[in-house]
Amino acid sequence: MSLKAIAAALGLSVTTVSRALNGYEDVAQETRKRIEEEAQRRGYRPNAAARRLKTGRANAVGLVYPVSAPPLSDGHFSEMLLALDQRLAHHEIDLLLLADKPHSQPLLTRLLRSRAVDAIIVTHITPQDRRLAYLLQTDFRFLALGRSDLPQDYAWFDVDHAAGSQLAVAYCLSQGREKIAWLGSNENSTRIRDRRQGYLDALGTLAPYAQAAMPASRRAGYQQTCAWLAEENPPDAIITDCGPLAEGAMVALQQAGRATGNHAISLIGWDGLPRDAILDHPIITIRQAAQHQVGEQLAEMVLQLLKGTSPQQLQTLWQPWLQLPP
Repeated sequence: MSLKAIAAALGLSVTTVSRALNGYEDVAQETRKRIEEEAQRRGYRPNAAARRLKTGRANAVGLVYPVSAPPLSDGHFSEMLLALDQRLAHHEIDLLLLADKPHSQPLLTRLLRSRAVDAIIVTHITPQDRRLAYLLQTDFRFLALGRSDLPQDYAWFDVDHAAGSQLAVAYCLSQGREKIAWLGSNENSTRIRDRRQGYLDALGTLAPYAQAAMPASRRAGYQQTCAWLAEENPPDAIITDCGPLAEGAMVALQQAGRATGNHAISLIGWDGLPRDAILDHPIITIRQAAQHQVGEQLAEMVLQLLKGTSPQQLQTLWQPWLQLPP
């Protein structure tokens, strides 16, 4: 199906139809909608190679994912990826997953030289992120999923991680629980750091009961909680920064008879228990927006970047909230 057929059916010029379907902004919104609906009705799909030659765009966005990060099969992250991919696909833009090896600068260098993608989404941001530092020296469009300590002259989306942990501590204190332990992962990211710092800030002058930094696994959460329960004076509340640690902690609490009843230890976890958890026990949860909403938000911000919106206008911070069991 050719552009000429669509143009003839709508009484428009081929140039107008072509510019509308290639994303140019000088076509009226109502006209663009008519063209897109007619193209969809006729099953029209533009030739990607020809469009790239005309527009100078690859019609692809790369998502940089560290190979050392949790697996992509993680339920929360995969839901975000699916929503992101679907929203970009609606605009005929492909999402490419790019494995980022430690200390592997050539990945970004090759991408920028080849122009294989029009923009990059960088995930798992660290305080002095080498990838962001490199990209800030270029004019390439990129969006960070998180914030670094570098000057934030770039587009980013983040959740107020410190605030979420502060909500958890405030709740514990309101319940008269002051022996609050922090069960956290050892991932080198600003997200994990800020969650832990929020816990410490919320305690104020109150000394933390204990802090642990370990691999984000069920086994680690279970073993550390068992060690705390063996203490003469165990904690009366545990806050975890991820689902696997929370599930491991809950298994230990259930085995010790400390999950319910008068001697129960409160358990609060970021994002709750994993979706594939073997337990069916509600816990107090620090909630973020649904991951499909995050994916849609990222897609919208990338589309704005591609339209030329200033990165400083694309900096979004969402607030978490505390969800109590029913």
